[in-house]
Amino acid sequence: MFTVKVKDHIMIAHSLPDAFFGPAQHMHGATYVVEAIFKSKILNEKNVVLDIGEATKILNNVLSELAYKNLDELPQFKGILTTTEYLAQYIHSKIKAEIPNDIKLKVELNESHVASASYEDE
Repeated sequence: MFTVKVKDHIMIAHSLPDAFFGPAQHMHGATYVVEAIFKSKILNEKNVVLDIGEATKILNNVLSELAYKNLDELPQFKGILTTTEYLAQYIHSKIKAEIPNDIKLKVELNESHVASASYEDE
């Protein structure tokens, strides 16, 4: 399996309004290092999975709608617990819409050097 990985980061604010989340139920900030890993069993006619520049541009564009925003105020997240896992799936769906169907994708959000969550194609 061939892979290409690109990274970026976003700073967001949000709350997780449920007692289950303890102190995180209140408004707080988060900085995520976001990795997008593109996978393919074969290379395309240019001998790449996906051009690294194109992969970087797609990731930057998807993250720009979230960067420096309070997710609680965005209509697409109304009534949704914007956990790290949920955001990984959300970002995955946005990137997936921009790449060829035969490329598999994994999106990982790193909250810190000790914690992360991801979502990938089955």
